Parts: sequence; structure tokens; C-alpha cells
Amino acid sequence: MQLIDIGANLTHESFARDLDAVLERARAAGVVQMVVTGASREHSPMALALAQQHPGFLYATAGVHPHHAVEYTDECDAQMRALHAHREVVAVGECGLDYNRDFSPRPAQRRAFERQLQLAADLAVDGVGKPLFLHQRDAHDDFLAMMRNFDGRLGPAVVHCFTADRRELFDYLDRDWHIGITGWLCDERRGAHLRELVRHIPAGRLMIETDAPYLLPRTLRPLPKDRRNEPAFLSHIVEELARDRGEEVTLTAANATAATRAFFRLPDPAA
Repeated sequence: MQLIDIGANLTHESFARDLDAVLERARAAGVVQMVVTGASREHSPMALALAQQHPGFLYATAGVHPHHAVEYTDECDAQMRALHAHREVVAVGECGLDYNRDFSPRPAQRRAFERQLQLAADLAVDGVGKPLFLHQRDAHDDFLAMMRNFDGRLGPAVVHCFTADRRELFDYLDRDWHIGITGWLCDERRGAHLRELVRHIPAGRLMIETDAPYLLPRTLRPLPKDRRNEPAFLSHIVEELARDRGEEVTLTAANATAATRAFFRLPDPAA
């Protein structure tokens, strides 16, 4: 199988000691490409640097997560635009709204999100805006309203690490957005509802991710002693996902990989 992890936080400090080994384990598990998440002014340039160090294998996003929304000044906007001039940066984000933790005031979250939506629209190629890597928790109505304000001006969008309910899923699918599924699926305490919902995601809209080092799949055996998630475990997630969709794992993997390459405009390294 060829797998692509659309969301790995490889700039996290927990990977500093053994990143090369982490990447090798990912390759051995069938992960042929990864998108490194940039989610702040500090980490977005780091994500780009990693992508440049591993051409063709790692790519990056650049954005400001709602937790860091107060960072989004005019200077920050200029910094993000400069990062997006690099071909290795394939999506705007991680950006969106998070009313679950409210680490930044909600008005600041909305301002930062709006500016990043404008950024994505401004970066249009052949009339199509740059892909969006989106985050949403407990803010669905405001999130949807803000996205609607940019109707006709945005490119493709993926709601990363989808964990919500049927209403939210179908609202996103009705807008032709993509859905990112993580190891949350494997959490019997919080993710059991996803087992049924993933059946409804069209093959061309489904993508897979670890969100490493977060969201270690609870059904993984043996569990790593440090409880750190890593991209090599993407193969476990796709196996669980295929089972819940009633598909052969090779089909689920192939469809997710094809959808991901088309979405982020990634080359096929085997071509």
C-alpha cells in the first residue's frame, strides 16, 4: 500500500531526538508522503524547513491555529504570504475556530480565520484558491457562516481530524469538502460514533492522518511506552477505517492516496 499522512506535527519537540528514525519507520509502514502541519508563526517556518530537507517525501502547510489566533497581526500575515511563495507549502492552515478550549478570544479567532481565508483566496492558481487545512471544534455554525462568506473564491478544503456528528459531516460533504480521519476513530470512549459515520464519506473525499504526536490509536498493539503517536501508525488507522467502511484495506488506502494527491497536487513518487 502507498499511504499519505495529511497531518503530522513533525515540528513537535517530541520528534527532535529521533526524527530520522521516525521517518524511516513511516517509510517501512508504507507511508510514501506526508504533509507537515504548520500551525503557528513559530512552527510554520519549521514545517517548511523540514519539507525542504526531505524533498518529494515531506510537504508543509503554513497557517495559524485558532489557539494562536492572537498572533495574527499584519506582520504575521506578511510572514504567511512569504511562506506560501514556496512550492513545498501546499495548503493554508491549520486554521479555523475552536470554541472548545478558547485559548484565544473568539473575536480574535474569527479575525485570524477570516484573514487566512482571504489569503487562500488571494493565492488562486488558474482561478482556484489554494487548498485549506481546517480545524473546527464546537464552533460549527460560525465556522460554516465564515466559509460561506467566501463562496466562489476558495479552492478545495479539508476538515482535518473530523470528530463531530452526523449533521456536521453532511454539512461539509454537501459543500464538497474533504474529511480527514485520524486515530480518534479507534477511541472507544469518544470516537465510537465515527465507526458508522465514515461509511458515508465518498471515496474521493476521504483522507487519512495521524495528527502525530497526538491521538495515538487506542486499539494499537503493542502501545508504545512513551504513548507518542507517529506516522508509521497510519497503516493501523487505515486498517480500522477499511473495516468500518466494509472495504478491502488496499481499496481504502488507494482511494485515500488518490484523493490526497489530487487535493494537494502532489506528484506520485513512483512515477
